[in-house]
Amino acid sequence: MKKIATFVGAALAVTAAASVNASTLDTVKERGAVQCGVSDGLPGFSATDSDGRWQGIDADFCRAVAAAVLGDAEKVNFVSLTATERFTALQSGEIDMLSRNTTWTLTRDASLGLNFAGVTYYDGQGFLVKKDLGVSSALELDGASVCISSGTTTELNLADYFRFKGMSYEPVLYDTADQTAQALKPVVVIF
Repeated sequence: MKKIATFVGAALAVTAAASVNASTLDTVKERGAVQCGVSDGLPGFSATDSDGRWQGIDADFCRAVAAAVLGDAEKVNFVSLTATERFTALQSGEIDMLSRNTTWTLTRDASLGLNFAGVTYYDGQGFLVKKDLGVSSALELDGASVCISSGTTTELNLADYFRFKGMSYEPVLYDTADQTAQALKPVVVIF
């Protein structure tokens, strides 16, 4: 069996908002709530607690926008989105704003018709490998199967890494971070 690893992280997480114009703001005010797209459960960023209440920095950012626009931080409807769903939901108007781990790239800035509002979190990327494989360097992953969340910049960065190093790999794609993490237990971190 090939080595199994997961490539984690996103170059940076940002909050993106649809083109800010009077109609979006008017719609939010008329509806009386902000439709806010968040990740499908990323502890510390946006995840529901035991009472079903959204917690984390991304959820709090949604509440801050609701407080600023509507005078009430609780006037938010959270919409859980996978990486693959997030931009379509924003472009279609299903959500008014997106506050979830999303990498701000030139391509996304220029071609998706979105306005990135600013960076809320910087992170990095690395490999998590099952400890019993005895891997101590990412350079030992040539030919490995690598678990990754689909539709992410991380997926593209993984391809770039293996191409740059002249190595091959087999991507094993998952829709959510939870699914990706479950595919790999116990792990050792390689930096």
